[in-house]
Amino acid sequence: MASTQYFIGVLSGTSMDAVDTILADFNQNPPALLCTHSEPLPDDLHRNIQILCEDKPVSLRILGETDINIGRVFADAVNNLLIKAGVSPQQITAIGSHGQTVQHQPYAEPPFTLQLGDPNTIAELTGITTVADFRRKDVAAGGQGAPLTPVFHQAFFACQDKQRVVLNLGGIANISILTRADNSGLKGFDTGPANVLMDSWIHLHKGLRFDADGDWAAQGRVSQTLLTALLEEPYLRAPPPKSTGRELFNLNWLEHKLKAVPSLSAVDVQATLLEYTAQTVCASIMQAAPDCSEVIVCGGGVHNGTLMNRLQEILNETTVFSSDSVGLAADWVEAMAFAWLAEQTMKKQPVDCSGVTGARHACILGGIYFSEPRDLQSGPD
Repeated sequence: MASTQYFIGVLSGTSMDAVDTILADFNQNPPALLCTHSEPLPDDLHRNIQILCEDKPVSLRILGETDINIGRVFADAVNNLLIKAGVSPQQITAIGSHGQTVQHQPYAEPPFTLQLGDPNTIAELTGITTVADFRRKDVAAGGQGAPLTPVFHQAFFACQDKQRVVLNLGGIANISILTRADNSGLKGFDTGPANVLMDSWIHLHKGLRFDADGDWAAQGRVSQTLLTALLEEPYLRAPPPKSTGRELFNLNWLEHKLKAVPSLSAVDVQATLLEYTAQTVCASIMQAAPDCSEVIVCGGGVHNGTLMNRLQEILNETTVFSSDSVGLAADWVEAMAFAWLAEQTMKKQPVDCSGVTGARHACILGGIYFSEPRDLQSGPD
């Protein structure tokens, strides 16, 4: 193992908008975020991932090619991060790669979750030991496999003086109800959609990947009829532990709900989707953490000013603010979490997600794909 405690976290989330990478120093407490890098997913790869997420029949060739191509893009992103940071592969202990989720079915029989992004490819192209496939061990132990980030949120954001909730606004929204001491009482779950429906809808109608600052949603009016139909989704009333993804909240699901208001304008649908995210998130927080005094927000949704303002309005006296204010930039929290999980795995340290995912016991998460650091310029042997 390298003499330093530098770790890299890399992932592409439910929003599928980019590959995010971070370099962290775990010699420091709390860990220091040293460098960040993000690059978009190529359009053809983005399309193939969407096809796999739609749960329609596909060839094994598409599955295999997409797995390798995601690994290559992740490796490129990591190598670009190293160049940006001026750090060599030999200085990195390990990469923590979340991969790209294409299917998450914790309620199937048997339950499963599937993340692509071949870790062998990442390790080979970077020359860095790679830890990957974190979620399936939790599922094997009877857990949901998601969310996994609450254990990191507890380690980084917990405060003895305040009841805090961490809200991650990615494609799917999840909350972590932090404890004021150790993580024995840690809770967390996916509340429902954050950006996934808004992103899909604006892409369908405007060809954009996301609604910048919620500007398009702000131009519309909320349809109470549609909102009521959206709020009837049974997942919202299911008790935790629970997790969800594009398998449920997608355009097909939305089109079915739109039958209640067939003449609604596209911009009013967007406004209603934003309100749906705000209401479902806030209802979950108020029910699970009624004494919460602070909500720390991370993920891409923190840049949606319209959504952030609406969250603050609904939560009223509870303070809603970006994780930037407490020492970790909101865009990089999840990548930081998977660097941290990689550190736990390399130390053979079990991670206790039982209060979040419902796993029967703490688990050492992820598999380790070793690589000998080398001069990548010289090519393979």
